Amino acid sequence: MFEILIYLFENYFDSENCPDSETLTRKLTLAGFGEDEISQILGWLTDHTKHEAGKYPVTLSQSKSFRIYSSSALEVIDVESQGFILFLEQAGVLNSLQRELLIDRILQMDGSSSCLDKIKLVVMFDLWVQNQLTNHDLIEKLFIASNPRNRH
Repeated sequence: MFEILIYLFENYFDSENCPDSETLTRKLTLAGFGEDEISQILGWLTDHTKHEAGKYPVTLSQSKSFRIYSSSALEVIDVESQGFILFLEQAGVLNSLQRELLIDRILQMDGSSSCLDKIKLVVMFDLWVQNQLTNHDLIEKLFIASNPRNRH
């Protein structure tokens, strides 16, 4: 699935230029992606564009709540990734509602664990869907400021 997301970023930097599902399926098939992967990403795209409107109260976006992870979330989201999510909140990239949606998406992914790079990719995808990926400050916060080797 991650390879397809990278393909989408590389080929459709602006999400508004992304083709409809049928055309995208054809292009992904021609690019060598499997039918199962394509189905999974199309479902994921549909779910992400809905933003799961009714699942959380709208007022959560204004909340300054602190997240305590459940034991099942701790099995998937390691300490480094939790720190990165907190960093994104403190940097103003995510509000509390976006944090919860991000965590939901991470928990829906394949695999028993989620590394920091996968979380960054999901955040990039969310920003791409919202056409905010062109904001260079956000990209810098995601990839430069969050890397301890780039801090002074």
